[in-house]
Parts: sequence; structure tokens; C-alpha cells
Amino acid sequence: MGKIKSQAFVIKTLDEWKEKAESSLKGKTVKSLETTTYENIVLKPLYSKTDEQPISEFPGASDFRRGIYPLGYRTNEWKAAQRISYQTPEELQVKLHQSFEKGQSAISFEVKEALFEREESLVNILGNFNVQYPFAINAKDLQSAFHKQVTNLDGQDQIRGYIGADPVALFAEDGLISEEFLKDWLENIQQSSILFPNLRTILIDTVPYHNGGANGVQELGISLAEGVYYLEKLQEKGMELEEILGKMVFQFAIGGNFFMEIAKLRAARVLWNRITQLYSVNEKSRGMMIAAETSSSTKTVHDPHVNLLRAGNEAFAAVIGGVQYLHVSPFDEHSGATPFSERIARNVQLLLKEEAHLKKVIDPAGGSWYVEELTNLLAEKAWSFFQQIEASGGILEVLKTNWLQHEITSVYERRNLDIQTRKQSIVGTNVYANLDETVPSRPLSREQSRFAGGVRIEAVTSKRLAEPFEELRSKAKYLEGKFGSVPTVGMICLGELKQYKSRLDFMKGFFASGGINSVEGRPILTVEDARQFVTQQPVKYFCLCGTNDQYESLGHEILMGLKAELPERTFYLAGLPEKENQARWMNEGIKQFIHLKSNCYEAISTLLADMEVNTIEKTKA
Repeated sequence: MGKIKSQAFVIKTLDEWKEKAESSLKGKTVKSLETTTYENIVLKPLYSKTDEQPISEFPGASDFRRGIYPLGYRTNEWKAAQRISYQTPEELQVKLHQSFEKGQSAISFEVKEALFEREESLVNILGNFNVQYPFAINAKDLQSAFHKQVTNLDGQDQIRGYIGADPVALFAEDGLISEEFLKDWLENIQQSSILFPNLRTILIDTVPYHNGGANGVQELGISLAEGVYYLEKLQEKGMELEEILGKMVFQFAIGGNFFMEIAKLRAARVLWNRITQLYSVNEKSRGMMIAAETSSSTKTVHDPHVNLLRAGNEAFAAVIGGVQYLHVSPFDEHSGATPFSERIARNVQLLLKEEAHLKKVIDPAGGSWYVEELTNLLAEKAWSFFQQIEASGGILEVLKTNWLQHEITSVYERRNLDIQTRKQSIVGTNVYANLDETVPSRPLSREQSRFAGGVRIEAVTSKRLAEPFEELRSKAKYLEGKFGSVPTVGMICLGELKQYKSRLDFMKGFFASGGINSVEGRPILTVEDARQFVTQQPVKYFCLCGTNDQYESLGHEILMGLKAELPERTFYLAGLPEKENQARWMNEGIKQFIHLKSNCYEAISTLLADMEVNTIEKTKA
């Protein structure tokens, strides 16, 4: 037993690891394993003690990367701030009561004008909840009206949490900068500071930018620029610096890159500490209060239960990153949330607290070589982006010139291209699509402009990464409903099952992502087999699937025979032939080669458009 206990792994050097790794990479170097993120940060395949970063021993001090409380969630749990949706004030009252009975720990709901129809409406809805629980509300353009309702509540000095708004973020969303609204908002912040001494009212909301496609560096840089803008404006109004800081809450959306999102939240605290140091603020006022929500842009309409995994991953990252308020989106929010999905979303937080025991661990990411280096790199790049904004005149100026919108769009386009080419997978959407599922239809709601007048700018529009493929699926359903048949491609499978199966599976998944069905027959061994299969199918489009050897020995003969007899049929080829052979295939009748690097979205979009035109012509004939 003593011998067993004394055994240990042999210590290896980094060079030995590289040598072993490269021996399995078939001629490639370890550098080939590096990946570049949308933040233009190069991730190494291995982090070691040489990457160790100096950090404070405890949270609540130094640069606050480890959190704003010395004992983390042990003494200050994050608040489960599930944003409650409702149709009427009466429904909100019922749902609030039910939520607090089942684990909700902050007052959070969508603010609607219906709440202001009766003066005592909010009093009736909340009862004494405002004394028991903190608020966690983004009141947007209705903040002033909501504050007036809050004055009717008992215990003004006990009202805590945040009822905030971010005018700049609203301008970016709306595509209109209203100086009049900004002026009224600044006055409301001053008045509310007197009325509600313990309530935070200034929200720095980066969620619209995130949902517009921004990367972590841009989100952080924008948050700093907005924060500094509000500090300056409110100081001009006569408010004290520490008073303003005590009214601020920063809101972030948490995306699907787990470690990047943890590092983003840690870097946010580091950066804000740096800003407040430059203002010579005392340490007590330098901590950043963070509210977070799981990303809307990563969620899908199709196969919505996968959203449970996405939201769970994002919520986990938010908690590890050290947030104070958290909203987890229901898995079916984009097709219409149900009481069941809202309960499951709330329970994700309870699982993280009570079963993953995250409320008992103080900064579990602290000291991680990878996370700490990622935190520092994000902070450095975000600081540079913030300086670019300031050098251009500040946050409003970069919105007026549309520079910021174009920067965000360029990142979104990179993300979108990776989704379209399936370099990045969205399970249930661009990979492993289930054509048999029924997706409930939901009418699109477009918000009207919040402001009567102002300076027009390009709006930062919310986009989901899955939307392009969802549009393809909708187009396929439309064609099915209009013409009475599912868009289908026939699969010409050359040789035995083991020879064509890999490419057949690839092509079925490729077409399914756009709502196109695949039909296959028995293995094709001769030109006659192919002719019989093609003539028996009521479809115009076919794809050859097989090995490269079969393509050369049998594929050319089959293709030429089919095109000669059935010239109106359209043929695709699974795989990418050698460059010198491609012209021959095209001359023989192949319309397109479909392979791993193909733009799936463009290929299917073109195919569906072609199917629609041909079906219309066939119907007319």
C-alpha cells in the first residue's frame, strides 16, 4: 500500500509534450492546433505554469477580477432574476407570487404601458414583495413612468436592486438619437437618487450590441465608453462621482463560448476598476455590479430542447464569472414560452445553486492559467477598443458616424459565414436537422420607434445565428404547402453500402439543414440501375454519392448516360474532385460539387429558388 501511495506520474517538459503531440499530427506542428476567436485572440492548445498570471489571493480587492465580495456567493448569492412575461397586470401578479414560491429571488418583469393605466397598479401587483426582494428591471424608455409608480410603494428607503435604463443602448436599437430623451433621463436620475437612496437606476446595457453580433472585446469597450459618458454627463449635472457609481449596473448577455464568457465578466471588472482608479475613486466604490442574461442570438426555433443545453452552459459561465443578477431564457422563447419552459429556466439556476453547489465555492476560475491569460488579453484588447471610441469623440459620436455599427456588422458577418459553411455547428439547425418536427408559427413583432425625433443613425438590429437556416426551412415548408410535395433530392448511391454511406449521410444532413428531404434507392452498380432509379422518382434533382474510385470507374459513365437520356434532370456530386478533373465533371453535367467547405446556406438557397421556378413552370405546362 505504501508503494502504491508513493507512486507518481513522471514529470514531463513542454518540449516533450510538443514532440509527442507532433508525432500524432502527421507532419503538422503544434501551432496548427491554435485557434483564433472572433475577438482575434489566438488560443493555444495547451496552457502551463509558464502562463501563470499574478492575481490577488482573495476576491473583493486588487483589480476585482475575482469578484466584488471577499467571500463571493458564500455571503452574497446571485439573484435569480427571471424576467416574467405577461399579458395583463393581473397575470403578472399571479406569476410573481408563483415565482417567489418556487425560487425566484428578485423582482424582474417586462415593463409595459399597461402597468401605468391605474395609479395603484404596481402596489396591488407587488404587495410587500418590494420589501422582501430587490428589483432587477430594465425599464427602457418607460423608466421615468415606472419610477413614479414606485413612489406609491411603502418603505422607499428599503427599495433596493435596480430599475434602470440605458438611453445610448436604446438609441442604438432604435436607430435614432434623441437629445430630448437624454436630457429628461439625466434629470430623472438626479431626482430618483434622492427618492430612492438604495436603488440603482443607471444601466449600462451591452445586450443589444451582443445580439447585433458584437464580440467580447467590443462589448467590453462599449460598456466602458457608455459608463464614462454617463459619469461625465451626471457630474455636469452636479451629482457626486461616488453617488453616480453607486447607481450603476452593467448588463451583459452571455454567449456560447464558455471560457471566453467567464473571462469577459472578469475582464469587465478589471477594466472598470482601471477607469475608476483614473477618476481617483476610493476602493469601496470601484466594484462593478453585473446583471446578466443568457444570449438570445445563440438560440434556435428548431429543435428547441437543445436550447436547454445552450442556456445551461451560458448560465454556468455567468455564475463562474461572478454576476449578481441572472436571467435564464426559456428554451422556447422564440416560438412562444410556456409555463413549463419558464419553470425549467428558473430551475437551471436552482440546480446551479443547490446541486452544483456553485453558491458554496469562491471564484472557482481564479488562478486558472487559461482563464487568467484570456482575461488579460480581453482586457488589453477591450481597452484599445475603448480608446478608439474615445479618440473618435465618444460613444454617441461613433454611433452617429455609424463606425460602431459597421465594426459590429463585420464581426457578425464572420460569424454568419462560419454558420453558413458549417464551420460552426448549430445542432438541430445547420447540422442534425429533424425534418419531422412541428414548429409552432409565431407572428413577428416589430417595436415602433420609441422617440418622436432626433438624429437618424443605422440601428443595431438583433440577429440570431440560426435565422438564415430557419428561413430556408420556412421556404421549404412554403413550397411544400404551395405545390403539395416536400422538396426532395434523389441520392444515386454508387457501389456497396460501406462505400457510399459516409457521403450519403453527409449529403442527407446537408440538404436537411434547409428543409430538403433525401430519397435513396438500392445500390447503383450499372448505368441501367441508375436509369431505373432516376426515372422512378418524381423529382428533378439528384446527387451522386460514392468513393473517388467509383466516381472515376462508374460515375462518369452513369452521368453521361443519364444526361443524354434525361437532360432536364439536375445533378450534384458529393465531394470535391481533384482540380484537374473538375472541368470534365462540369462539362458532363454536374451543376455543383458539394463538400465540407461548401457554403451550405447559399447552395440550398439557390436550390430552393430553382425548385420553385421549375415547379411553377411545370404547373403552367
